[in-house]
Amino acid sequence: MTLEKVKISIVSYLNTTPLVFGIENNESFLEQIELHKDIPSECARKLIDGEVDLGLIPVAAIPNLKEAHVISDYCIGAVGKVKSVLLVSDVPLEEIESIYLDYHSRTSVNLCKVLCKELWNITPTFIAGETGFESQIAGTTAGVIIGDRTFHFEKDYSYQFDLAEEWQKLTGLPFVFAAWVSNKKLSSEFIAEFNKVLHDGLLQLDSSIEKSAQTMISKEDLKEYLTTYIDFDFNLQKREAMNLFLSKLN
Repeated sequence: MTLEKVKISIVSYLNTTPLVFGIENNESFLEQIELHKDIPSECARKLIDGEVDLGLIPVAAIPNLKEAHVISDYCIGAVGKVKSVLLVSDVPLEEIESIYLDYHSRTSVNLCKVLCKELWNITPTFIAGETGFESQIAGTTAGVIIGDRTFHFEKDYSYQFDLAEEWQKLTGLPFVFAAWVSNKKLSSEFIAEFNKVLHDGLLQLDSSIEKSAQTMISKEDLKEYLTTYIDFDFNLQKREAMNLFLSKLN
């Protein structure tokens, strides 16, 4: 009898480089799963719609799941600056009239809304960004841009606000952008093996960078990003931060 494979969706950004490496370099684990690589919002949609069983999803999507189990010791988080989740603008905060919201992630756009209300004290009009919205950011119209696209802006913005750093100013806490969540109960054996696979990937971070096929940034810059700006440990402080953030979405 062949066991049904666990369907997994993982974010296909540079910030998951060692996690993907850990999964793809464990042959016995690969035999148990079906791996999908997606943008964050698609990870969430697939998990919500039941197309996958486990996803590295934007934490803001967790309340939309009928059943949610946060199962991993690892996450995509930041303590202070994250570098790849930004509000960009040609004008200072107090002059911003509208903000395009990146369609790639629910967490980042909700974080921006929290910061507007609780830290920056501004009330802009929010616009749902569609493909190519980056070219519409000008004048008093700002935009939230996340992920690998932030490494090479086609234009220079006079103002860039790192949303994880701004959250830390507001709360004194780190931030969790994405967590591993299942939409059904998975066996304790699978969860233990999954966490070990991710742990092994993080232990081989240098190898994951060296063998990465990405050409977006240099290997040196990728290592700096993954070690200085991304924090993978889903510790108690990050869990506290995630719960506080989710409470602000109600």
